[in-house]
Amino acid sequence: MIPTEYFLLLSAGIFCIGVFGVLTRRNALVFLMSVELMLNAANLNFIAFSHMHGNLVGQTFSLFAMALAAAEVAVGIGIVLTLYRNFKGVDVTIPTSMRW
Repeated sequence: MIPTEYFLLLSAGIFCIGVFGVLTRRNALVFLMSVELMLNAANLNFIAFSHMHGNLVGQTFSLFAMALAAAEVAVGIGIVLTLYRNFKGVDVTIPTSMRW
């Protein structure tokens, strides 16, 4: 059996990679993938604590987080497609306002 601390360390590493991607990248697709990494790190924590305490509450929260992530990706891809159509690129620093 793998100790819970290993899951927490893995989750912290994945979350740090996601934060690094959000803070340093300009590409909207990489930005979305980094947010997904952070959500998956939270899901890993939920499941690790659920397993440690022996109940299903964390797994239930993880399912809700996955549904939230799927909705977030659908909206994010729509924004990225609009960004690409209007500015011919997915650099998030080019559009300075919501109106063009």
